Amino acid sequence: MHSWKIIARGRVQGVGFRHYAQTCARRCGITGYVRNLYDGSVLIEATGDQESLNRFCELLRNANRFIDVRELEIIEQDKTVMYNDFQIL
Repeated sequence: MHSWKIIARGRVQGVGFRHYAQTCARRCGITGYVRNLYDGSVLIEATGDQESLNRFCELLRNANRFIDVRELEIIEQDKTVMYNDFQIL
């Protein structure tokens, strides 16, 4: 298991991105959370296996026409953080 901190930048607030991220996370078996940041970006804390995390990020990059993810900054965490599910904060 791996834990990633992901910062999504682009048109990601006010367009349903957090709900989309939750749907994708559940589809991929990812646990963690998603929340808006004050600078207009979105923070995702995600835990899962490497393949699932890669698929999750691929889905985030290819969202619907209202969402425009221009950048996903991925920071692999030193410690794996375990969550029960994936929540919107």
